[in-house]
Amino acid sequence: MKKPIGTPINVDVIHEIEKQLELDVDTGWRLVRQADSLTKTSKQVMWIEWNEDGSFKSKHEEPAVGRSLLMSPFNQFFTWQTTQITVLHEVTDDRIKFDTGNSEYELVRF
Repeated sequence: MKKPIGTPINVDVIHEIEKQLELDVDTGWRLVRQADSLTKTSKQVMWIEWNEDGSFKSKHEEPAVGRSLLMSPFNQFFTWQTTQITVLHEVTDDRIKFDTGNSEYELVRF
């Protein structure tokens, strides 16, 4: 029988690392459109402000009336983009409920 080589593995440390890695992998945002339960997820979100002519003006980390939600990845293959927010119902660190000109949404951090 061969003897093990190297330092013994601490199983508790391995489990802690697995938990931390799983948390990093699973964090993100889930958007649900209330009318039909359409659900989209992404790692990150940003809020886009528009000029009066409909062209891009600036990006933001927080929602506001007149801004649109953009879900990552932030390139031509983005997950979802809403029309402009018309009403903000609730804004916390982990939940944002808002209406756009077209729909009602709930955005939740997971």
